[in-house]
Amino acid sequence: MQPDAIASRHSPIETSVAPLPNKSGGVESNRESLFEHVAWAYALCREHLFRDDTERMIAVLWPDRRPAPGTKLIELGCGPGFYSCRLANRFRDISVMGVDRSESQLQWARERAAALGLTNCSFERVNALRLSCPAADFHILIASRLFTILPEPNRVVAQMYRVLKPGGRCFIAEPRYAYWASIPLFAMWLIAGVTRFKNGYCEPRKAMVFSERAFERLFPTQPWKQIKTWQDGRYQYAVCEKP
Repeated sequence: MQPDAIASRHSPIETSVAPLPNKSGGVESNRESLFEHVAWAYALCREHLFRDDTERMIAVLWPDRRPAPGTKLIELGCGPGFYSCRLANRFRDISVMGVDRSESQLQWARERAAALGLTNCSFERVNALRLSCPAADFHILIASRLFTILPEPNRVVAQMYRVLKPGGRCFIAEPRYAYWASIPLFAMWLIAGVTRFKNGYCEPRKAMVFSERAFERLFPTQPWKQIKTWQDGRYQYAVCEKP
C-alpha cells in the first residue's frame, strides 16, 4: 500500500456543492463534464497520486484474504477502473461491475480490463444516485472518493444499502482535507481552460469533504447491522454491514 504522494496539515472542513445533473433519466451533455473532456488527467491522478487501498480493502472485507467464489461486487464511481480491474484480476472467480457517470472514464476502464484479459469485469454508465440494478443484488460494494463531487450523500448511502444483499458489506474511502482532495479538480479545470477556453463545466472547483463527525453521521441514516469508521492519514474509511 502506497501513501499519498502529497501531504497536508490542513484541518478537515464541512462544505457543500451544487447538485450535479443526472446521468440517468435527464442525462447531462458530455460537453459539460470535465471528466469527459480531460479524462486522461483524472486517470493519471488515480494511477499515480491517490492512495492505493487495494490491500486494505481485501484485508477488511475478507479477513481470510479471499472472497468466496461467485461473490458479486459493485464499485460506485469507478472512474478509469483502477479498483474494479485490480480486484477482478486478483480474484478471477468473482464478478465485478464498475459504474460511473462518465463515458470517457468508462472507456479507460474497459481498455484496462481488455488489456488484462478480464472476463469477470464489466462497466456501465450509471448515476450513483439512481442505480439501475435490482435490490439485494451484490455481496460487496466499494467506493473511493465518491462523495468529493457528488451531491445528496444520504441518497447515495440509501442506494448502497438497497443494492446490497442481506449480510452484504460496503467499503467507503474518502479524503479528509479539502485542499488536497481538490487537486484533481483544480488540475482538470486548468487543463480545460487552456485547451478549450470553456468555463461552463458542471463540476465544482473545490472538492467536498466530511469532518470526522459528519462522516460518522452519514451512515446511520440507514439501518445497518454494523458500522465502523476510522481515520488513517489523509483518508477516512467506513465499513457497513447490512442485516
